Formats: sequence, C-alpha cells, structure tokens
Amino acid sequence: MADKRDYYEVLGVEKGASAEEIKKAYRKSAMKYHPDRNPGNKEAEEKFKEIGEAYEVLSNDEKRARYDQFGFAGVDPNYGAGQAGYGGGGFGGFGDFGDLGDIFGSFFGGGRRSGAAQNAPRRGENVGARLELTFEEAAFGCEKEVAAQRIENCSACSGSGSADGVIETCAQCKGSGQVRTVQSFMGMSMQSTTVCPSCSGRGKMIKTPCATCKGKGKVRRTQRVKVKVPAGVDAGQSVRVRGEGCVGANGGPNGDLMVEIYIKRHPIFERDNMTVYCEVPITFTQAALGAEIQVPTLDGKVSYTIPEGTQTGTTFTLREKGIPAVGNPRRRGDEKFTVIVETPTKLTREQKELLRQLDDGLDVKSSPKRKKFFDMVKDFFD
Repeated sequence: MADKRDYYEVLGVEKGASAEEIKKAYRKSAMKYHPDRNPGNKEAEEKFKEIGEAYEVLSNDEKRARYDQFGFAGVDPNYGAGQAGYGGGGFGGFGDFGDLGDIFGSFFGGGRRSGAAQNAPRRGENVGARLELTFEEAAFGCEKEVAAQRIENCSACSGSGSADGVIETCAQCKGSGQVRTVQSFMGMSMQSTTVCPSCSGRGKMIKTPCATCKGKGKVRRTQRVKVKVPAGVDAGQSVRVRGEGCVGANGGPNGDLMVEIYIKRHPIFERDNMTVYCEVPITFTQAALGAEIQVPTLDGKVSYTIPEGTQTGTTFTLREKGIPAVGNPRRRGDEKFTVIVETPTKLTREQKELLRQLDDGLDVKSSPKRKKFFDMVKDFFD
C-alpha cells in the first residue's frame, strides 16, 4: 500500500472536489494517457491504469466515503486480518475473506455487525468493466459483450457453504449471534453484548465446509455479459447493466455491472459532446472561385457549396449531422467542418508560369487582409 499515490493526487483534484470536477479531471487525464495515444509507452500505460483505479473509487459515493475515512484500507479487499470463523473452516475476519472484497458488507467501521444485521438481506456490490468502442459504435449505439468478475453463489453447495447441507445452530449463542459478557469496574459489574466469536454473529455453524468455496458459500467468477450501448454515449460515461453485479447476501438483490466507455480515435472526426468536427482540404482554385465539395459525415458524404473567396480556416455547419442525444436518438447535434486551403508542392514549369502571371495581375484590392496588414506596417514605421 505504501507505493500507492493518493487518489485525489492522481486525478489532480482537491479532497472536497465535486463529482463533476472528478469526472472532468478523469476524462482529461484518461485522454492524455490513453494507450491509443501512447502506443508502446509503458509509463503511460501504468498511469492510465492508476487513473482508472482512482476514478473507480472516487466516482462511487460509498467507496469514496470509505477511502476518505480509512484510506486505501477502506477500499482494498485484501487489507486486514482476522481469526473468527464460520464453523470449522468457514467465514473469517478480513484475512479469511481473501479476494471476495466487500460483498459480505463493510468491515471498516471499527466493529462487527450485530447478529440481526449480519442475517439481514443485503444488496450485492456493483462491479466494473471497461469497453472500448469505435467512433461510430458510440455515436449510433451497439450491443457488445464484456468480461466481468463478480461474486456468485457457489454452485457446489448452492451458496450454503456446507458440503453436506448440514448447518447447525451455534451452541455458544444459541442462534442469536450475540453473547453477553460481565466485567467488573471499580467494584461494579457491567454487562455488555458482543458478537459471538464462534459464529461471527451468524448464529449458525458449518461442520463440514464446502471444499469449493471453503465454507464461504460464495466464489469469484468471470462471466461474459451482453451490454446494450445507447446511441450518443461518450468517453468516460458508464452504462449500467442491472442485476449483473455481485450476488446479494441473505436473499438481497444483486448489484449492478457498471461498464465504463472508451472510444477509439477516428482518422477523420473528433467530437465534443454532441458536436462532430472535421477538416476538409480544398484547392486554391476552389477557395478563390467557390466550388461544390464533398464533405464526410457519419451518414456518408454530402455535397456542400462553398462561396468564392473562402479563406483557409473558415468553418461551416451541417445541421443535425452530429451525435444523437442519449435517450433521444431523433435529436442530433451538428457537424462543423473547417476548410484548409492546401498549397500545391509539385508544379510543372507551365503551372508555375501561369501562377506568376496570375500574381502579377492581382492588385492589393483583391487581398483585403494583405492590404490591411501592409497599411499597419507602413503606419508603424512612419
């Protein structure tokens, strides 16, 4: 744990940063260190993983609260140690849970749950996965499969934790999950109720633990899950697949699968929210005389007439040729394309002579920007 950097430091935000500030910082950093932009750069790859880990914690209110209070110990499923068992080889303290994470509840509050709380239905933890899409898949939506690790009921023992199905009432607490102790303090006897050390507050004992799950009743498995990605989803957003997270405890509902979206760079288009941007090269002649040009869009090429005298860097707008709105694909953003006048690099002798004749025939009035510039230069030096 000592070599980890503080998650807030990783994202470059203050501890009291809002959820929106954390999201913006994550998207900025993730774009900077994305493997597609840094091919073969191991350092960038490690930073990308570090950024993802920090965002996974700080974007989750429950995990962030635990992290703020307990640091890495509050969000690391492998942290801590304990000896109390569930039967002869069942549930234990932090150490005995191994890599099962927080599915059995939060143990970082300084004490254990009461017997009633231990046996109450509890919702399963959410799990995360990452999905990389093409520009078009993100724009128009698609259906994909992702691999997700989650906690499930052990199929060998049907989630009971017992190899033979025999689960007995704890002899020490008589099934209550709690025991009373009497302590003397300054001549006075004081009673207190604590979690039963024999059954860890569950009120039951397993004599023959299941060999597959070692009495836990739960196992970690990787499953392939289908994800319906809505049209218009953007990088850094998450798609929720309900019920595909970790199994709930004591009949509680399953958690959800949160699929974080990454988008591959497109050779032509860029996007900002629902607006698509691209550059279109044109010739000097097209810019000077005006022309009908072909402009690429997400729906295919469209014809667009640029006016004569168009300057390089001029931006034009194609209405409703951008990204669909999430949840309302009939509403779309615009596409903005910028024309770049390309100077030819290989000319024949005849072509060069024609350009010189053209240049000789042009006066300063035909180039208002050039005239304005030379007028300012003249005024400056006079």
